[in-house]
Amino acid sequence: MARSTSSSSTLLVVIILVITFPIWFAIGGAIFGLIVGLFGVIIGIFGGLLGLLVGLIALPCELIFGDNIWGGHTNFHPSFFHTNNGFVILLLIGIAIMIIQKRKAAKV
Repeated sequence: MARSTSSSSTLLVVIILVITFPIWFAIGGAIFGLIVGLFGVIIGIFGGLLGLLVGLIALPCELIFGDNIWGGHTNFHPSFFHTNNGFVILLLIGIAIMIIQKRKAAKV
């Protein structure tokens, strides 16, 4: 008699597992998706920070040379840097520094 109770409860467990398998499969997939999504968020945050750092490093170059260093063209050109030629601007800045230093040396 104990044997038939055991086989009927085993059969009941198997039926419950077969019926609820899609639910367990969905829960497992959802957990897997959440874990992979969290890794994606972490990678996205690092990618965004890397982009921020590259942008901050490139900003002075873009302001001096007046063009997008990645090969594209921006519509933002301050009036002083409108020549799009950074070497001319650096030359003018160097000449201005030399003139100021020469005037200071003449006063002393």
